[in-house]
Amino acid sequence: MQNCLGIYIENNLIKYAKVSKDRDTFKVDAFGIRFFDNLNEAIKKIVEETYSFTTPISINLANEQYLYYDIFALLSKNDIQKTVETEFETFCDENKYNNQKAFETRYALVSNVQNKERIKAIQVIVNKIELNKQKQYLEKHNLSGILPIGTAIASITRFEKKENVLIVNMEEKTTITTIYDRQIYNVETIDHGSQEVLEKINRTENSMSKAYEICKGTTIYTANVIDDAKEQPHLEDIIPTLYQISQKIKEIVDESPVKISTVYLTGTLSVINNVDLYFQEFLPSADCKILKPSIVELNVTQINIKDYIEVNSAISLAMQSLGEGMQSLNFRKPNFMDQVKQLLNADVSIGKKKDKPAKEGKGKGKTSKLAGKLPKISLGDMSMTGSLDKTEVMLIRVLVAIILINIIFVVFSKVLYGQMDKKQKEVEGLISSENAQIGKINTDINSLNTKNTKYTSLIEELKAINDKISNIAEMKNSIPNLLNRIMYTIPEGVQLTSIQNTTGKKISIIAQASDYDQLGYFIAKIKVSGILNNAVSSSSQKSGDVVTVTIEGELPWEKF
Repeated sequence: MQNCLGIYIENNLIKYAKVSKDRDTFKVDAFGIRFFDNLNEAIKKIVEETYSFTTPISINLANEQYLYYDIFALLSKNDIQKTVETEFETFCDENKYNNQKAFETRYALVSNVQNKERIKAIQVIVNKIELNKQKQYLEKHNLSGILPIGTAIASITRFEKKENVLIVNMEEKTTITTIYDRQIYNVETIDHGSQEVLEKINRTENSMSKAYEICKGTTIYTANVIDDAKEQPHLEDIIPTLYQISQKIKEIVDESPVKISTVYLTGTLSVINNVDLYFQEFLPSADCKILKPSIVELNVTQINIKDYIEVNSAISLAMQSLGEGMQSLNFRKPNFMDQVKQLLNADVSIGKKKDKPAKEGKGKGKTSKLAGKLPKISLGDMSMTGSLDKTEVMLIRVLVAIILINIIFVVFSKVLYGQMDKKQKEVEGLISSENAQIGKINTDINSLNTKNTKYTSLIEELKAINDKISNIAEMKNSIPNLLNRIMYTIPEGVQLTSIQNTTGKKISIIAQASDYDQLGYFIAKIKVSGILNNAVSSSSQKSGDVVTVTIEGELPWEKF
């Protein structure tokens, strides 16, 4: 049985899932999410909790880019590779990337639905410094895959033949993967995603984990359901991000050369209740669904399917490392030990002449005895004087073969070590150069931060002065304006016996009339017209034919 631990890493959040494979059957053995301050410690704890000390681990790329090239379908494999390299060089020249070696690239070939005479190359590129950072976090573990999540997410489920779909993975950033007839055709990344939402909620709650739980517990009400905003105060933090994502999806659906039948939603933001109904309102031509892993047996498991959906990204990373999806897009290179194992497992046998048939009795007896006695032959049997018998000749041939194998192994090892040392020096040179540039950038950033701090301080001082001036002006004009508005609002039968500015913006009005209907009308006009904010009235008091009521509220300074 094979297994793999998929780890999806965001800015301060890890999603993990340990998946096992028995023939063609997959199973999720363990999964979860974890917020972290120290990434190395978080990975260590996950490995310990899932007993994955020697288990292969697959992680996601960070800040990758997707490029696309149209190539003639009849080209040879070598010509296709040269074409991709040429197109990438052109891309670097157009974007003024002076050092192409600073990027690590992988590509995969897919059909071109718009032109059958061509094929489409999907190239994924990533900065080597970013890639090396990812590797460093797992240098003490069995790293088997570094995969772009935009393509890996398609491994999570099986699609129907001829089905054209979008997978919208709303993680830290949102990746939108277009799939035509079970084949990945395009991947787009937009900056709007869960990080944007969680950071907004965190400003109020001061806890990323609490912000995450709030997202899970939030329900989006459609146009046909009345929303109670008091119970869900963070909808205003969530909806703008979802709207931006929905507009990008709509754009892709409208511009697609074929009809998109289904839009699958996954990632952190997909756990928001009714999020599929929200997107459905913007995409009436497609069926919006939550992406459920095909390997989860809903009729057996007692775990909430929502909990699985949270870690879809981690499950897909593990499944691709177990053989699903585009294997050519793995950015983890075989290390030296992998190459040695491959070398040891290779067929290195040396061809030899067939032995003549042994004569009955003598030759046959000697051959059969040799097989059982070879490990016990003494040095005395290897004398080079006199004629050699068949046993000695066979022994010499075996020894020569062993020596040749050892020589080949040593030569290959030296070549490999030399290549590795050369590449290591190149990498160290690149890292040193990039670190120097980073140092200069950090110096500039520190200088800018210092100036920004001073600027912010001055702005705050000006704001405080301005607020004082505004308050004085507002207070100066607010009372006359209030009296003016009351003059045009008060009914004829209502008399004001008192108007007091009790504290700050607080206003207390005592009014009386012979009939409460007129007082009620006056109170309603004050509330509806916004003459006072948060206006409340006391119970009426009747003395003889006069009804008295007290009205309290706050001056609406901003309106004056």
